[in-house]
Amino acid sequence: MIDWERVTTLREEVGTEDFDEVVELFLEEVDAAIAELKAQETHSDLEERLHFLKGSALSLGFRQFSGLCQNGESAVANDPGAVVDIPEILASYENSRVIFLSEMSTKLAG
Repeated sequence: MIDWERVTTLREEVGTEDFDEVVELFLEEVDAAIAELKAQETHSDLEERLHFLKGSALSLGFRQFSGLCQNGESAVANDPGAVVDIPEILASYENSRVIFLSEMSTKLAG
């Protein structure tokens, strides 16, 4: 679900001292985008929203969530009327977020 190698690489890229701030910013931005997605009755910009979420998810190693966003983005790109399982995408984000926050300190220790 989480690509811990990617998380480690990100921490090395931004530096240990700035990593927590980057994580906080990521989660704030994605939480806001998720809230907007939940609130929307129609999804005329679904492809763009999923593209944003996919990119954000890749940055922090949310592998499963990113894959679901990619699948949805591709489906809508090929057929604007495609049905995308938004509840599955939302659940994947919530699960990924919980696992990430609960395991981050132990996975990145050392």
